[in-house]
Amino acid sequence: MEQIINYFGTYFDWFYIPRITITDLIEIIIITFLLYHIMMWFKSTRAWTLIKGILVLMLFAGIAMIFQFSTILWIMKNTISVGVIAVIIIFQPEFRRALEQLGRKNFVSSFFSVDDEKNGKKINKKVLNEISKAAYAMSEVKTGALIVIEQEVRLGDYERTGIVLDAEVSSQLLINIFEHNTPLHDGAVLIRNKRIVSATCYLPLSDNMDISKSLGTRHRAAIGVSEVSDSITVIVSEETGAVSIAHNGTIIRNLTKDNFVSQVEELSKNEPITRKMKWWKGLGKHEK
Repeated sequence: MEQIINYFGTYFDWFYIPRITITDLIEIIIITFLLYHIMMWFKSTRAWTLIKGILVLMLFAGIAMIFQFSTILWIMKNTISVGVIAVIIIFQPEFRRALEQLGRKNFVSSFFSVDDEKNGKKINKKVLNEISKAAYAMSEVKTGALIVIEQEVRLGDYERTGIVLDAEVSSQLLINIFEHNTPLHDGAVLIRNKRIVSATCYLPLSDNMDISKSLGTRHRAAIGVSEVSDSITVIVSEETGAVSIAHNGTIIRNLTKDNFVSQVEELSKNEPITRKMKWWKGLGKHEK
Protein backbone atom coordinates (compact mmCIF):
# COMPACT_ATOMS: atom_id res chain seq x y z
CA MET A 1 0.00 0.00 0.00
CA GLU A 2 2.81 2.35 0.90
CA GLN A 3 4.47 1.60 -2.43
CA ILE A 4 1.25 2.46 -4.28
CA ILE A 5 0.96 5.78 -2.40
CA ASN A 6 4.60 6.58 -3.14
CA TYR A 7 4.07 5.70 -6.81
CA PHE A 8 1.11 8.01 -7.19
CA GLY A 9 2.87 10.66 -5.12
CA THR A 10 5.84 10.54 -7.49
CA TYR A 11 3.61 10.51 -10.59
CA PHE A 12 1.55 13.52 -9.51
CA ASP A 13 4.35 15.48 -7.82
CA TRP A 14 3.99 18.18 -10.49
CA PHE A 15 0.37 18.80 -9.45
CA TYR A 16 0.25 21.44 -6.74
CA ILE A 17 -2.72 23.34 -5.39
CA PRO A 18 -1.52 26.61 -3.80
CA ARG A 19 -2.98 27.77 -0.54
CA ILE A 20 -5.11 30.86 -1.26
CA THR A 21 -5.55 33.41 1.50
CA ILE A 22 -7.68 36.57 1.83
CA THR A 23 -4.62 38.66 0.88
CA ASP A 24 -4.23 36.67 -2.34
CA LEU A 25 -7.89 37.24 -3.25
CA ILE A 26 -7.56 40.99 -2.62
CA GLU A 27 -4.45 41.11 -4.81
CA ILE A 28 -6.25 39.22 -7.59
CA ILE A 29 -9.17 41.66 -7.45
CA ILE A 30 -6.87 44.70 -7.52
CA ILE A 31 -4.78 43.36 -10.41
CA THR A 32 -7.93 42.41 -12.35
CA PHE A 33 -9.38 45.90 -11.80
CA LEU A 34 -6.16 47.58 -12.94
CA LEU A 35 -5.71 45.35 -16.00
CA TYR A 36 -9.34 45.89 -17.04
CA HIS A 37 -9.05 49.69 -16.85
CA ILE A 38 -5.66 49.67 -18.58
CA MET A 39 -7.09 47.60 -21.45
CA MET A 40 -10.16 49.85 -21.68
CA TRP A 41 -7.84 52.89 -21.78
CA PHE A 42 -5.76 51.29 -24.53
CA LYS A 43 -8.89 50.48 -26.52
CA SER A 44 -10.23 54.06 -26.30
CA THR A 45 -7.00 55.70 -27.52
CA ARG A 46 -4.51 55.43 -30.35
CA ALA A 47 -2.51 53.11 -28.10
CA TRP A 48 -4.84 50.24 -29.16
CA THR A 49 -3.12 50.35 -32.56
CA LEU A 50 0.20 50.20 -30.71
CA ILE A 51 -0.89 47.03 -28.87
CA LYS A 52 -1.79 45.34 -32.16
CA GLY A 53 1.59 46.37 -33.61
CA ILE A 54 3.41 44.92 -30.58
CA LEU A 55 1.51 41.62 -30.97
CA VAL A 56 2.59 41.45 -34.62
CA LEU A 57 6.23 42.06 -33.58
CA MET A 58 5.98 39.36 -30.89
CA LEU A 59 4.63 36.91 -33.46
CA PHE A 60 7.47 37.85 -35.82
CA ALA A 61 10.01 37.38 -32.99
CA GLY A 62 8.54 33.95 -32.21
CA ILE A 63 8.94 32.89 -35.82
CA ALA A 64 12.52 34.20 -35.81
CA MET A 65 13.27 32.15 -32.66
CA ILE A 66 11.78 28.98 -34.14
CA PHE A 67 13.83 29.22 -37.34
CA GLN A 68 16.91 30.64 -35.55
CA PHE A 69 17.14 33.89 -37.55
CA SER A 70 20.13 35.11 -35.52
CA THR A 71 20.54 38.44 -37.33
CA ILE A 72 16.88 39.41 -36.89
CA LEU A 73 16.96 38.37 -33.22
CA TRP A 74 20.13 40.44 -32.66
CA ILE A 75 18.50 43.51 -34.25
CA MET A 76 15.34 43.13 -32.16
CA LYS A 77 17.36 42.58 -28.97
CA ASN A 78 19.41 45.74 -29.48
CA THR A 79 16.54 48.00 -30.57
CA ILE A 80 13.94 47.11 -27.93
CA SER A 81 15.21 49.72 -25.42
CA VAL A 82 15.11 52.43 -28.09
CA GLY A 83 11.62 51.26 -29.09
CA VAL A 84 10.30 51.64 -25.53
CA ILE A 85 11.60 55.23 -25.35
CA ALA A 86 10.11 55.98 -28.79
CA VAL A 87 6.71 54.65 -27.71
CA ILE A 88 6.74 56.85 -24.59
CA ILE A 89 7.59 59.93 -26.70
CA ILE A 90 5.04 59.20 -29.44
CA PHE A 91 2.18 58.43 -27.05
CA GLN A 92 3.08 61.06 -24.46
CA PRO A 93 -0.31 62.87 -24.80
CA GLU A 94 -2.22 59.63 -24.16
CA PHE A 95 -0.08 58.73 -21.11
CA ARG A 96 -0.47 62.25 -19.75
CA ARG A 97 -4.25 62.16 -20.23
CA ALA A 98 -4.46 58.80 -18.47
CA LEU A 99 -2.51 60.11 -15.47
CA GLU A 100 -4.68 63.25 -15.35
CA GLN A 101 -7.83 61.14 -15.37
CA LEU A 102 -6.39 58.97 -12.59
CA GLY A 103 -5.55 62.10 -10.59
CA ARG A 104 -9.12 63.36 -10.94
CA LYS A 105 -10.52 60.25 -9.26
CA ASN A 106 -10.33 61.44 -5.67
CA PHE A 107 -11.08 58.04 -4.16
CA VAL A 108 -9.89 58.87 -0.65
CA SER A 109 -11.52 62.29 -0.48
CA SER A 110 -14.74 60.87 -1.94
CA PHE A 111 -14.77 58.14 0.71
CA PHE A 112 -14.56 60.67 3.54
CA SER A 113 -16.50 63.46 1.81
CA VAL A 114 -19.56 65.13 3.30
CA ASP A 115 -23.00 65.32 1.76
CA ASP A 116 -23.36 66.65 -1.79
CA GLU A 117 -25.17 69.78 -0.72
CA LYS A 118 -22.27 70.69 1.58
CA ASN A 119 -19.25 69.85 -0.53
CA GLY A 120 -19.66 72.61 -3.12
CA LYS A 121 -19.81 70.29 -6.15
CA LYS A 122 -23.34 71.29 -7.06
CA ILE A 123 -23.44 74.12 -9.58
CA ASN A 124 -25.45 77.16 -8.51
CA LYS A 125 -29.01 77.00 -9.89
CA LYS A 126 -29.15 80.73 -10.64
CA VAL A 127 -25.91 80.50 -12.67
CA LEU A 128 -27.33 77.55 -14.62
CA ASN A 129 -30.54 79.43 -15.38
CA GLU A 130 -28.56 82.42 -16.68
CA ILE A 131 -26.40 80.16 -18.85
CA SER A 132 -29.51 78.39 -20.13
CA LYS A 133 -31.24 81.66 -21.06
CA ALA A 134 -28.14 82.91 -22.86
CA ALA A 135 -27.50 79.62 -24.67
CA TYR A 136 -31.00 79.30 -26.09
CA ALA A 137 -31.24 82.99 -26.92
CA MET A 138 -28.03 82.60 -28.96
CA SER A 139 -29.34 79.32 -30.38
CA GLU A 140 -32.34 81.11 -31.93
CA VAL A 141 -30.10 83.47 -33.91
CA LYS A 142 -27.32 80.87 -34.47
CA THR A 143 -24.63 82.69 -32.53
CA GLY A 144 -21.74 80.35 -31.72
CA ALA A 145 -20.72 80.11 -28.07
CA LEU A 146 -18.37 78.12 -25.83
CA ILE A 147 -18.95 78.33 -22.06
CA VAL A 148 -16.73 76.31 -19.70
CA ILE A 149 -17.99 75.67 -16.14
CA GLU A 150 -15.02 74.87 -13.92
CA GLN A 151 -15.44 72.31 -11.13
CA GLU A 152 -12.73 70.77 -8.94
CA VAL A 153 -9.85 70.80 -11.45
CA ARG A 154 -8.48 74.33 -11.83
CA LEU A 155 -8.22 75.67 -15.37
CA GLY A 156 -5.68 78.41 -14.66
CA ASP A 157 -3.56 77.54 -17.71
CA TYR A 158 -6.48 78.21 -20.03
CA GLU A 159 -7.71 81.19 -18.01
CA ARG A 160 -4.41 82.94 -18.66
CA THR A 161 -4.85 82.61 -22.43
CA GLY A 162 -7.91 84.90 -22.29
CA ILE A 163 -8.88 88.34 -21.05
CA VAL A 164 -9.72 88.69 -17.34
CA LEU A 165 -13.29 89.85 -16.63
CA ASP A 166 -14.26 88.82 -13.07
CA ALA A 167 -17.94 89.60 -13.57
CA GLU A 168 -21.20 88.18 -12.24
CA VAL A 169 -22.80 85.61 -14.52
CA SER A 170 -25.78 87.02 -16.41
CA SER A 171 -27.47 86.01 -19.65
CA GLN A 172 -27.16 89.55 -21.04
CA LEU A 173 -23.40 89.63 -20.48
CA LEU A 174 -22.88 86.19 -22.05
CA ILE A 175 -24.94 87.15 -25.10
CA ASN A 176 -22.99 90.39 -25.45
CA ILE A 177 -19.63 88.56 -25.18
CA PHE A 178 -20.43 86.17 -28.02
CA GLU A 179 -22.06 88.76 -30.27
CA HIS A 180 -20.52 88.74 -33.75
CA ASN A 181 -17.69 91.19 -34.48
CA THR A 182 -17.10 92.04 -30.81
CA PRO A 183 -13.58 91.87 -29.28
CA LEU A 184 -14.43 89.01 -26.91
CA HIS A 185 -16.57 86.74 -29.10
CA ASP A 186 -13.73 84.47 -30.28
CA GLY A 187 -12.74 81.71 -27.87
CA ALA A 188 -14.31 80.36 -24.68
CA VAL A 189 -15.75 81.93 -21.54
CA LEU A 190 -14.57 80.43 -18.23
CA ILE A 191 -16.95 80.40 -15.24
CA ARG A 192 -15.69 79.71 -11.71
CA ASN A 193 -17.63 80.04 -8.45
CA LYS A 194 -20.59 81.97 -9.89
CA ARG A 195 -18.27 84.41 -11.70
CA ILE A 196 -17.12 84.86 -15.29
CA VAL A 197 -13.38 84.96 -14.71
CA SER A 198 -12.10 85.14 -18.28
CA ALA A 199 -13.17 85.37 -21.94
CA THR A 200 -11.53 84.58 -25.30
CA CYS A 201 -9.80 81.58 -23.70
CA TYR A 202 -8.09 79.06 -25.96
CA LEU A 203 -8.86 75.40 -25.24
CA PRO A 204 -6.96 72.23 -26.24
CA LEU A 205 -8.41 70.40 -29.24
CA SER A 206 -9.27 66.74 -28.79
CA ASP A 207 -7.33 64.31 -30.99
CA ASN A 208 -9.99 61.60 -30.62
CA MET A 209 -10.45 60.11 -34.10
CA ASP A 210 -13.94 58.82 -33.23
CA ILE A 211 -15.45 62.31 -33.04
CA SER A 212 -18.03 62.89 -35.76
CA LYS A 213 -16.72 64.80 -38.76
CA SER A 214 -19.85 66.95 -38.62
CA LEU A 215 -18.53 68.60 -35.45
CA GLY A 216 -16.29 71.61 -35.91
CA THR A 217 -13.43 73.18 -33.97
CA ARG A 218 -15.71 74.60 -31.26
CA HIS A 219 -17.07 71.15 -30.35
CA ARG A 220 -13.63 69.54 -30.59
CA ALA A 221 -12.23 72.17 -28.20
CA ALA A 222 -15.08 71.52 -25.75
CA ILE A 223 -14.36 67.78 -25.78
CA GLY A 224 -10.63 68.49 -25.50
CA VAL A 225 -10.93 70.49 -22.26
CA SER A 226 -13.32 67.87 -20.83
CA GLU A 227 -10.67 65.19 -21.44
CA VAL A 228 -8.11 66.95 -19.24
CA SER A 229 -10.46 68.22 -16.51
CA ASP A 230 -13.83 67.58 -14.86
CA SER A 231 -15.30 70.75 -16.37
CA ILE A 232 -18.70 70.95 -18.06
CA THR A 233 -18.69 72.88 -21.34
CA VAL A 234 -21.77 74.31 -23.05
CA ILE A 235 -21.57 74.63 -26.84
CA VAL A 236 -23.91 76.56 -29.12
CA SER A 237 -23.42 75.64 -32.76
CA GLU A 238 -23.02 78.55 -35.16
CA GLU A 239 -24.18 76.42 -38.10
CA THR A 240 -27.28 74.74 -36.65
CA GLY A 241 -27.96 76.59 -33.39
CA ALA A 242 -28.00 73.27 -31.52
CA VAL A 243 -27.01 73.32 -27.83
CA SER A 244 -24.67 70.59 -26.61
CA ILE A 245 -22.72 69.70 -23.46
CA ALA A 246 -19.23 68.16 -23.24
CA HIS A 247 -18.09 66.32 -20.11
CA ASN A 248 -15.51 63.64 -19.35
CA GLY A 249 -14.47 63.29 -22.98
CA THR A 250 -18.00 62.79 -24.31
CA ILE A 251 -20.57 65.10 -25.84
CA ILE A 252 -24.35 65.21 -25.39
CA ARG A 253 -25.87 66.86 -28.44
CA ASN A 254 -29.12 68.69 -29.24
CA LEU A 255 -30.30 69.34 -25.70
CA THR A 256 -33.72 70.94 -25.30
CA LYS A 257 -34.30 73.92 -23.05
CA ASP A 258 -36.50 71.86 -20.74
CA ASN A 259 -33.85 69.31 -19.77
CA PHE A 260 -30.72 71.50 -20.01
CA VAL A 261 -30.48 72.49 -16.33
CA SER A 262 -31.26 69.00 -15.01
CA GLN A 263 -28.68 67.46 -17.34
CA VAL A 264 -25.90 69.82 -16.21
CA GLU A 265 -26.81 69.26 -12.55
CA GLU A 266 -26.68 65.50 -13.06
CA LEU A 267 -23.22 65.70 -14.63
CA SER A 268 -21.92 67.94 -11.84
CA LYS A 269 -22.78 65.47 -9.08
CA ASN A 270 -20.02 62.95 -9.96
CA GLU A 271 -22.38 60.22 -8.72
CA PRO A 272 -20.44 57.21 -10.07
CA ILE A 273 -17.71 57.90 -7.50
CA THR A 274 -19.55 59.47 -4.58
CA ARG A 275 -22.35 56.93 -4.38
CA LYS A 276 -19.98 53.97 -4.48
CA MET A 277 -17.46 55.36 -2.02
CA LYS A 278 -19.90 56.80 0.56
CA TRP A 279 -21.71 53.57 1.41
CA TRP A 280 -20.57 53.83 5.03
CA LYS A 281 -22.58 57.03 5.59
CA GLY A 282 -25.86 55.20 5.03
CA LEU A 283 -25.31 52.85 7.95
CA GLY A 284 -28.02 53.45 10.51
CA LYS A 285 -29.81 55.92 8.20
CA HIS A 286 -32.70 55.72 5.80
CA GLU A 287 -31.48 56.99 2.45
CA LYS A 288 -33.36 57.17 -0.82
